[in-house]
Amino acid sequence: MSNYLLLLHERPADFVNHTPEEFQAMFTEYMAWSEKIKADGAYVSGNKLKDEGGKSIVKNGDGMRVTDGPFIEAKEVIGGYYLIAASDYAAAVKISEGCPHLKYGGRIEVREIEQMG
Repeated sequence: MSNYLLLLHERPADFVNHTPEEFQAMFTEYMAWSEKIKADGAYVSGNKLKDEGGKSIVKNGDGMRVTDGPFIEAKEVIGGYYLIAASDYAAAVKISEGCPHLKYGGRIEVREIEQMG
């Protein structure tokens, strides 16, 4: 069994015109899907990321450069993630297909976690 990171990509513009009731309905769908994959034994962890965008760190000569992000030219951001356990990529993709993120126009990137050491 391996762990896979499901990165939830989205376009922020797709989420600006929803009513509070629509957001609550979306949240309810995400929670129901989370509970399903927990019951199936696939859920390891998951969270929504804050909208503020975080920081980007780049080595700059002998030091580091830290900038704010995402930048205005970004059409897509990572809005959240799930860490799941699956037997292989095919199983991880199958689990991902049930995520409501796809229903709302988002994209899910599935990446296997490489165990170090």
